Amino acid sequence: MARPSRNASLDSARNSIRTFFVTSRTSRGVAVLQTERMAHLFIDVLRSYMRAKKFKVHDFVVMPNHVHVLLSLGPEMSIEKAVQMMKGNFSFRAKKELGYPWEIWQKGFSEVQVLTEASFIQHQNYIDENPVKAGLARSAEEYPYCSTYLKKQKAAAAKAGK
Repeated sequence: MARPSRNASLDSARNSIRTFFVTSRTSRGVAVLQTERMAHLFIDVLRSYMRAKKFKVHDFVVMPNHVHVLLSLGPEMSIEKAVQMMKGNFSFRAKKELGYPWEIWQKGFSEVQVLTEASFIQHQNYIDENPVKAGLARSAEEYPYCSTYLKKQKAAAAKAGK
């Protein structure tokens, strides 16, 4: 019998869709993700997996030395595999496309399974407030490397297109 994912209850292993709040840090806490090119590359990796319907990303923030992602997975994907895909593809592309020669990610990651709507909203708020608390922006809408900023840009473009 297969073991359920870390932090997953036995009941949730039978659910078709599971949602997680994931955090992963850079190697030695180096601010690898602080440049526009690196942050945009990570966002592009997330988008590529969403387009391929590997998983759904609800919200995210790319901080200088870590990322937070709120995502949902179908029954065919473990949280370990989803994070491996994100981190591995990002590392591969950063080395290939940007010539980054060093280790990017700290081994492992942390995750919390989101089981209630209240928990989902709490994690969304945490993601939004992360760059504000770090002094990188006055609001999530001003921080260019998060889902809130991109959603605002998309809404403004849609409104301008009407």
